[in-house]
Amino acid sequence: MKSDQKFSHLDATGTARMVNVGAKPVQRRRATAAAILVCQPSTIRALKRNALPKGDVLTVAQIAGIQAAKRTADLIPLCHPLALCHVAVSFQVKRDQVLVECVAETTAQTGVEMEALTGASVAALTLYDMCKAVDKTMRVEGVRVLAKVKE
Repeated sequence: MKSDQKFSHLDATGTARMVNVGAKPVQRRRATAAAILVCQPSTIRALKRNALPKGDVLTVAQIAGIQAAKRTADLIPLCHPLALCHVAVSFQVKRDQVLVECVAETTAQTGVEMEALTGASVAALTLYDMCKAVDKTMRVEGVRVLAKVKE
């Protein structure tokens, strides 16, 4: 980072603050984020057969991710509360992992990458919670923003 670069969430005295986005234009914005739940192949087989003790884990994780994206400003202190137009959580089930993707959309003065990251993270954590009884080796990794778009 350049020494003259400033952090937007700090004021001149170094105190944390919410960024003022009031002068920014209202634009349609979309962000996509991902996370990965790494687990045993036997866990994936049980998930595919809907044979895990807690039931349909993908549906529950999908709803949890959508709910989390909608509640991001309640969880991340300096995030602006946004009216989301759309949130979608999807999964790609592989041999020993589940790829989680969350897309969040709004029309606002600030981006939605935190909502997408929160949705992907909570969906992955929900998968972890619902599978932990059968797999003690799981881990969540690779939480990241894949794309940000302003239109």
